[in-house]
Amino acid sequence: MNLDYSHVRALAAVIREGSFDRAAQALNVTPSAISQRIRTLEDRTGRLLVQRTVPAVPTADGQVIVQYAEQTALLEHDALARLGMLADNMSQATLPVAVNHDSLETWFMDAAIEFSNGTQATLDLRSEDQDHTATLLRNGTVLGAVTTLSEPVQGCRLHALGSMRYVASCSPAFHQRHFANGVNAQSLGQAPVLVYNRKDAMQARFARKIMGKTPWQPPIWWLPSARAFVQASLAGLGWTMNPLALIQKELDAGTLVPLRARAFDDAPLYWQHWRVNSDAMSALTDAVLAASRSLARRGRP
Repeated sequence: MNLDYSHVRALAAVIREGSFDRAAQALNVTPSAISQRIRTLEDRTGRLLVQRTVPAVPTADGQVIVQYAEQTALLEHDALARLGMLADNMSQATLPVAVNHDSLETWFMDAAIEFSNGTQATLDLRSEDQDHTATLLRNGTVLGAVTTLSEPVQGCRLHALGSMRYVASCSPAFHQRHFANGVNAQSLGQAPVLVYNRKDAMQARFARKIMGKTPWQPPIWWLPSARAFVQASLAGLGWTMNPLALIQKELDAGTLVPLRARAFDDAPLYWQHWRVNSDAMSALTDAVLAASRSLARRGRP
């Protein structure tokens, strides 16, 4: 059985864009054309390939087709680049990549800039918690991901990047107000904390090291921005696990202070990408490995 490439591209677009309507816009066709292509592909394979949810997500069988579509598009780009035909064909590749929030705010843009210097391909960056980026790899949404998962996702290559250091920190005034008598179960249970979103468990992990099994239900500021964390910390809204790379100057100046001695946690990071012999993916991997060298140089708060 041969797969029609236009049908395969339609499925990949639905998953990438999250809906049939946006997929139609991306491929410059009508939504009904997208629906017809998906139905034909499902009839031909005899499998349900996409769950019609908001956003649309692939089934396990759909993930296989989406991965095939993305890999084929990448290889097509490489072939046209080697033939010097990209400009004539307007066939530019975009690599979907998942990156954790803090890497995106610190070192990953160096990788993106280096990648842009050696290829005509572009990146579609998806910001996600580092403990959850691997999920986007598994379901075919992205070709590569910065993740904390140390085991390779099936069909992927794994590269260790080093560790990102986080410091449990706050303003001196906040520390005096909430932790003058020590960082303990009582003070951590009452002090406001900054949390990125409902997937962010880093602050809870730090608190559990001190509190054990004592319930932890502090006042929470939900702030979905790493740089907003720094601003809120400086203003004394709460304490949080700030990336050391973002607050080293503030720690040196004393405008932020660690909650206690050795109030840091290191999160090992890995680069995972699909096993595809692609010039563009090789260039991106080289750029990611080069940019992540700063992670190995750990300072002490």
